[in-house]
Amino acid sequence: MMGDNVSTSDGAAVKGKGERGEPLLEVENLGKHFPVTQGIVFKRQVGAVKAVDGVSFAVRKGETLGLVGESGCGKTTTGRMIMRLLEPSFGKITFEGHDITHMSQGHMRPLRRDMQMIFQDPYSSLNPRQTVGSIVGAAFRLQGEQPQQGYKAAVQELLEMVGLSPEHYNRYPHEFSGGQRQRIGIARTLALRPKLIVADEPVSALDVSVQAQVVNLLEDLQDELDLTYVVIAHDLSVVRHISDRVAVMYLGKLVEIADRSDLYERPMHPYSHALLSAVPIPDPSKREGRQRIRLQGDVPSPLDPPPACRFHTRCWKAQEICKQVEPPLQELSPGHMAACHFPENTTVSATDLVAKAAVTPGSATGPADTPASKD
Repeated sequence: MMGDNVSTSDGAAVKGKGERGEPLLEVENLGKHFPVTQGIVFKRQVGAVKAVDGVSFAVRKGETLGLVGESGCGKTTTGRMIMRLLEPSFGKITFEGHDITHMSQGHMRPLRRDMQMIFQDPYSSLNPRQTVGSIVGAAFRLQGEQPQQGYKAAVQELLEMVGLSPEHYNRYPHEFSGGQRQRIGIARTLALRPKLIVADEPVSALDVSVQAQVVNLLEDLQDELDLTYVVIAHDLSVVRHISDRVAVMYLGKLVEIADRSDLYERPMHPYSHALLSAVPIPDPSKREGRQRIRLQGDVPSPLDPPPACRFHTRCWKAQEICKQVEPPLQELSPGHMAACHFPENTTVSATDLVAKAAVTPGSATGPADTPASKD
């Protein structure tokens, strides 16, 4: 229902705002492989779980990028690498022109002011032994910042900003509902006025009625504080409502990235098409004649992903070339990129795409192929 409230003109306006901004965050060929070992005394690596295997995208100032996909596709791992909560196996992360890929924790500490994260579970992300005042005010103490109005007044101002009462300052997390706890987490995130916020499934653990309130709060805060978001979610209706652009992941790879309205109206990758066909439509008249695409089989294991196009084992359009040559993520229309040999809703010839992919094999991952082959 949220997605239906978004007009085309609104999407164009938001898109224009994002295009005028400079890149705040740039991710290039980023990957994370978790080693799999055997043995008790003498451990040896026998493989690797390729959770994220060469993703590239940029987020402009003031923009919201939605990152969607099935569970286990690498969305959360990507977000944690961006925040440097996980060490990347390869690739590059650039924030405001500075390479932070392998920056030490000591050098990262000042940047924590500008990069914050909203965690998925509002119940486990708050310390039950601390009061709300201590939880939200921890950012000031850790960064050695002394608010002019004092800690208590600054925290109470943040609580009011996210729709809570200043009287909640001395209460404990167990006294709040899930939606209120998530608001406390958002207040903690906003304490130091960050520039970039990575929101990992910010509303998935909340009731539907509360989800709309939290999503609207995030949008209001973005307008008020000029924030930039990377929103990780599996609810496509929420992503459509809040995002300017949407990136679709499958088994550690980006398969499509485009403007919100363009992707939802004209998906090019078969996987994106299948995801969108599963979104519920409340209007029965619009539901008539709609074809639901049911993917066959389960998602392959990231320990041993399929060769070439990773989606070919479940794709109804797959041909022999899909099992041999990996399709590069390339621009098929202005601002719309997809990694598919036989995309939909495009005038680009499939013959040309296959020929181009065959000339430049492995271009979808680039240097990421090297560490992958060692596994």
